[in-house]
Amino acid sequence: MATMTIRNIDDRLKARLRVRAAEHGRSMEDEARDILRSALSREDGGCGSLVEAIRSRIAPVGGVELEAPPREPIREPQDLGR
Repeated sequence: MATMTIRNIDDRLKARLRVRAAEHGRSMEDEARDILRSALSREDGGCGSLVEAIRSRIAPVGGVELEAPPREPIREPQDLGR
């Protein structure tokens, strides 16, 4: 098993962790392990790409239609003096 040290935790956050651990009848260390385990074992909602993730957030508010900018012809490459 690996060991991890977390420094510079806000006092209020540490107090909330202590209370949550007490509510569950375990140590703060065990509570932190459980929080990490549950947060990292969840699936991200099934979105396979960034595009799908953005679309799923915008769709409920009706989406957005954007006009595509006109395309220009490809420029000739610069002559670098060769």
